[in-house]
Amino acid sequence: MKVKYYDLENKRVFITGGGSGIGASIVEHFCEQGSEVYFIDINVSESEKLIEDIKNKKYSIPTFIECDLLNIKQLQKTIADIIDQKGPIDILINNAANDTRHKIDDVTEEYWNERMNVNLRHYFFTVQSVKKSMIENKGGVIVNMGSSSWMVGQGGMAAYTAAKSGVVGLTRSFARDLGEFNIRVNSVVPGWVLTQRQIDLWLNEESEKELMKNQCLKARLLPHELAQAVLFFSSEQSGGCTNQSYIVDKGWL
Repeated sequence: MKVKYYDLENKRVFITGGGSGIGASIVEHFCEQGSEVYFIDINVSESEKLIEDIKNKKYSIPTFIECDLLNIKQLQKTIADIIDQKGPIDILINNAANDTRHKIDDVTEEYWNERMNVNLRHYFFTVQSVKKSMIENKGGVIVNMGSSSWMVGQGGMAAYTAAKSGVVGLTRSFARDLGEFNIRVNSVVPGWVLTQRQIDLWLNEESEKELMKNQCLKARLLPHELAQAVLFFSSEQSGGCTNQSYIVDKGWL
């Protein structure tokens, strides 16, 4: 543990897509802080493996709930059940996404809608689901995970970049609408984070060479570096911050 955020201890945290990649690191970091963590994912085996890893590290043990984010009714019921049984959610982390590459000519109407649903739609409905309990609890924190892909004009996945640019709009709108209730809303914006999935599917000698050329810091961006930023924006150490999109990309130019 590099930093102890004492105000995160025992805070109730809900994280989407927490079973692997960046999400798994976020789950682990909150558990290390002693938070009461609930996370959802559709990958049961990876999620169960994560829980065992966290148990072995003697951190607070998270609760995993299998849930498909494409099913909004199931998602909202999952959140409602946690609130009814455990109490208000203090911190919401909207993390789940899928950046599968696609060619323009291959995109159908159905595929486009599915990409929007996977990468943007659920962000709105999770916030809608926690809003009332946060207001009753006199405050809360929402962190939306964005992407720098649309900022740098990355090609080869137009539906994904369009959805991720929408995360900024949602963040700013929610920050304005919920600020009067002491609810802070920010976005953490990753560059190319080299999760195992990224390494397996898209990293090669040429792409890594190009990455190092573009980054100011000549090192791989790793999931824990995003999780550390998420902790900061979830803590009252960032109590003056809302309506912001903070880029973590090792200086991608």
